[in-house]
Amino acid sequence: MDTDSDKDLISDLPQSIIETILIKVPLLDAVRTSILSRKWRYKWATITQLVFNDPCLTLSHDKSIISCNLVNFITRCLFLHDGPIHKFELDTSYSPTSPDLDQWLLFLSRKDIKELIIDIGEDDWFRAPSCLFFCPKLTHLVLVRCELNPPPNFKGFLSLKHLSLQQVIIPPHDIEVLISSCPLLESLTLSYFDSLELTIRAPNLKYLNLEGEFKDIRLEDTSHLVGISVAMYMTDDIAEHFEQSSGCNFDKFLGGVPCLERLIGHIYFTKYLSIGNEQGSFPVMYQNLKFIELYQVSFEDMKELLVVLRLIVSSPNLEELQISSSSITTTTDIYDLDIWEKDWPADCTFSKLKIVHMTDFSGLPHEIAFIRFLLGHSPVLEQMIVAPTIYVTDKVVKMLIDLLTFRRASPLATVKFVQEPL
Repeated sequence: MDTDSDKDLISDLPQSIIETILIKVPLLDAVRTSILSRKWRYKWATITQLVFNDPCLTLSHDKSIISCNLVNFITRCLFLHDGPIHKFELDTSYSPTSPDLDQWLLFLSRKDIKELIIDIGEDDWFRAPSCLFFCPKLTHLVLVRCELNPPPNFKGFLSLKHLSLQQVIIPPHDIEVLISSCPLLESLTLSYFDSLELTIRAPNLKYLNLEGEFKDIRLEDTSHLVGISVAMYMTDDIAEHFEQSSGCNFDKFLGGVPCLERLIGHIYFTKYLSIGNEQGSFPVMYQNLKFIELYQVSFEDMKELLVVLRLIVSSPNLEELQISSSSITTTTDIYDLDIWEKDWPADCTFSKLKIVHMTDFSGLPHEIAFIRFLLGHSPVLEQMIVAPTIYVTDKVVKMLIDLLTFRRASPLATVKFVQEPL
């Protein structure tokens, strides 16, 4: 007679539950369950998510042996697999050959693939085969160090919602066509692109992450964007292009994103937005923008200051502001300081601003004036944190005294002066 201890409770679970369990463990361990019993021999072969990474590999001092074992393991798993494969992820420091990758991608294109992530060795690139562009159910695509050449008969990824291209070589026109050919696209990441002039058209886009040497960026038909993060690297060629560019970069980039909720601008972002930006009326108000973070703002450049002011004045519901300064001199000359009170409405109020964090503060006149301006026009401010640059030592006490004496519109506002250790 069977007792409760003799029963194989796990094997008798529904296949859907067993698959959920196998997906949670490393793929190598899932495959190893085939030795448990005859009933378990091909349980793993129907799981819909396959993740291959370095833990799947057998240890060896010979890199070629490790790479060969990886290729054999992936090929065997794919050819033994039975049913659809919804997710395929290859994240390894060991690079398979192009023919192997082509073979796997061709196989996956016939397996209803929905999520595809490929990130191989740091020093190796691969060229995506044409079959990649004919995966009609693809919703999530991440490619790292890849060369893309969409075929002439490519009609777009009609189901794609998430696209991430990092260190990808693709003709400028093709990247624009690729983006605009994804009508359901909600999240877009482009990293390490060089000297690219880019126009993004994506009516359902919600999240945008850009990093690279961009000469120009124009957002069109992107009214649903809620989150933007941008890092722009500067070269002599791009700096010259900036000087010769026409039009207002602020309007080209932020003029059509009224639903924006979160904005992060890394190095050179405010410099880019300042090109062509003039003080005046603001055609777009960002009613939903609650968080702004700006890196390396030059408080010695009036055009960059106007960008900062335009952003915060146009964001009536802003709750948190973080700014780091990039001022490279310690001049104490007073110039255009009346902009803070003279050129802005007397009733200008940041009625929702609660947290301000300023770093790399060096005590320049406009830095001091900006803090005074915020303290005097933020009635619900709770915390102002100021961290000086490590290169300022002789003026720390005076700056602290100045900050503590400024009028505060909020009775709850506290000012914290945090000095980072050398």
